[in-house]
Amino acid sequence: MQEPFGLADAVLEIPASELEMVLKEAVDFFNQIAALVEEAGILRGRELSRWIARASASLKAPGSHIEKLMLIFAYIRQLLGKLRDALKARPHDGGEVVQVVSKIQARAIQIIEYLKVTIQDDPLRRKEIALDSQQARILFAGSGGGYVSRKETIRAMKRAEALWPALRCGHRPGDGRQTMRLTGKVEELQDSPDFALCSTWQRSGRRAALSL
Repeated sequence: MQEPFGLADAVLEIPASELEMVLKEAVDFFNQIAALVEEAGILRGRELSRWIARASASLKAPGSHIEKLMLIFAYIRQLLGKLRDALKARPHDGGEVVQVVSKIQARAIQIIEYLKVTIQDDPLRRKEIALDSQQARILFAGSGGGYVSRKETIRAMKRAEALWPALRCGHRPGDGRQTMRLTGKVEELQDSPDFALCSTWQRSGRRAALSL
């Protein structure tokens, strides 16, 4: 008599390469959630780095792919729990988190589009281009964006650096006020990102992320 479905221990042979692919997808999923949690201000800096370090240690520890998958999924569940708790603690305006993230992204794209036009329209073909935080705030205000704080402006500038790695975001040399600015060599800025095609999840290699 055949045993009911689910009662017998069925044996399924899966190539190691396919399990490796599933594990990589789980790692990518973890990194996407970690980026979302960071952008929403739930985990940042050292606290987020500790999460990523613990997950990385799980991948390096001895064990099968299945065991590592279960550990990564456990960390994913914990991150989702952090996100859920943060959403519950916020005001009942459910679009607030998404709105904050999208504004940073939109301002970063606005900076990049402005720099692209400036490079194209510059008759002198200068070798370098720069945009400081004060100029960026004027740019935002001029486009009907209203008042934008210095903190939000710098966040947009750093996002522009992540979206266009040829840009560099740092303090202006010799400036006691430590004014932030974006700089780049024009010859390195010829290959600009196409935002009609690129994903908002694209990140530069300098962002902390889990890897196999």
